[in-house]
Amino acid sequence: MEAYETLTEGINALRKQGYTEDFNLKYNCLICGKDDYEILHDQFQVDKSFRFDVNEDPSDQAVLYAISSEDHQRKGILVNSYGIYSDPITNEMLDKLK
Repeated sequence: MEAYETLTEGINALRKQGYTEDFNLKYNCLICGKDDYEILHDQFQVDKSFRFDVNEDPSDQAVLYAISSEDHQRKGILVNSYGIYSDPITNEMLDKLK
């Protein structure tokens, strides 16, 4: 099983595995600013996820997702904080990212 010490190490490893897009969360979808497109919750899958708890500071806690979309022929990453710093999203998106 893959494990990474730092978020940067995880991002670099996933890039080498072909996860080249940088996804961001929107309320009901993923977006990629580079090409300005949206991927709905039923158009992607989470291939892998890694949780990072660097220290007690909640701002240093994050989840790294490796995401692919056959519909859009894209692979990329999403970095999201959790707890009080996580982004508000729909239940469908939340279920997909669990």
